[in-house]
Amino acid sequence: MTTNPPANSKRRKLLAAAAASTTAAAVAPGLRLIEWATAAASNATDAQPVTDETRWGLLIDTDKCAVDCDACVRACNAEHGLAVTARPETDPQWIRKVTLTGDGDGDNSGDNSDDDGDNENAGRITSLPLLCQHCEHPPCVDVCPTGASFRRADGIVLVDKHTCIGCRYCVIACPYQARAFVHENLFAQKPWSPRGKGTVEGCTLCVHRIDQARTPACVEACNRGDGDGNNAGDGDDNNGDGNNTVAEGNTRIDGDSDHTGRNPDNCGAGALLFGDMNDPQSAIAGRLRAAPARQLRADLNLNTGVRYQNL
Repeated sequence: MTTNPPANSKRRKLLAAAAASTTAAAVAPGLRLIEWATAAASNATDAQPVTDETRWGLLIDTDKCAVDCDACVRACNAEHGLAVTARPETDPQWIRKVTLTGDGDGDNSGDNSDDDGDNENAGRITSLPLLCQHCEHPPCVDVCPTGASFRRADGIVLVDKHTCIGCRYCVIACPYQARAFVHENLFAQKPWSPRGKGTVEGCTLCVHRIDQARTPACVEACNRGDGDGNNAGDGDDNNGDGNNTVAEGNTRIDGDSDHTGRNPDNCGAGALLFGDMNDPQSAIAGRLRAAPARQLRADLNLNTGVRYQNL
């Protein structure tokens, strides 16, 4: 004997299909994030597929990051069309500045059990950008019920807006509070950075730039010493020397540091270094060998792609 499915079952299927189509329509038309995110862009310089032979990483030197500098934040907002509406509770924040004050234990960890607190770290102000850490073992991917959160073979963690249902499990799971939910209606989206109301988003390391052998917008702005975002998505590094490309590495502009974290006259002093951590010849691999670097919440064993020096 066969029975017809209950009416509420049919209704659930209909609502699920409608929700999926609405989410897809909310993203910039004609774009499929999953398609260009899982392989290098077809117009990239070498058109090579993404593999785990590369591990893209970001090294942040906190001694060069000034408290009053937000060049990286402004560049990110301009590159991806993130509108700031003066509502910090709902404004998208793919990258944000965080200020720490040393407590005297020598490592900003807050544990004074083995230290008398009398050292140069006491009262030291440290400024650093906080963003998606692009973990090798990302908790956001583990908890995502639809597979919308995923990790590319080269280490970049992304969200497929066409399959994200806005459940925000990943927002809860992220120990760095690096995911944002889109609450507002979206206008004038960037074709290289599709977004969708009702979906979750976060730093992509400017994957569209990486697939064209270019550096992330935040790194470019930090090394250029501004953050106006004038080069957003235009394919022109506009510095005349070509040093802002992934292939040739990034120019590190040396700046003075008095260990206060304040260096307003040298905003964007080359605090960010981007490159392939798996390439022993890359600038970032050389820096990681030359000086110690820390992972945020290293105790979680996530093997982050973002590292911090002088923290």
